[in-house]
Amino acid sequence: MDTPKDLRYSEEHEWVKDEGAKVRVGITYFAQSELGDIVFVELPEVGDEVTADEPFGSVESVKTVSELYAPVSGKVVEVNEELSDSPEFVNESPYEKAWMIVIEPSDKSELDKLMTADQYDKMTQES
Repeated sequence: MDTPKDLRYSEEHEWVKDEGAKVRVGITYFAQSELGDIVFVELPEVGDEVTADEPFGSVESVKTVSELYAPVSGKVVEVNEELSDSPEFVNESPYEKAWMIVIEPSDKSELDKLMTADQYDKMTQES
């Protein structure tokens, strides 16, 4: 699976799509493949505040429960409600159907700390 070049990536395997005043967040193909079949996704509510590098939710697979970490700080302005009924989207379509939350960042410069696709690929190949 190619790592999309137009996204940024966290060390905790979240991807971030810069959409101007907002950022869309999900987990990477690598992360879902390591977790196995996703059976449940727990996400915050619209209006919740998230803090960079702090947990904002979790994904449960047949193997384990794994926390999701906010790549940037800000306010949650949208949540992918489809994942509560269709958690399998995380495995089937991690970059399209399975986006998790949209954040209105409080400090867009936090995006600069995230990895490019090439840096992320290098990190996952070393692990």
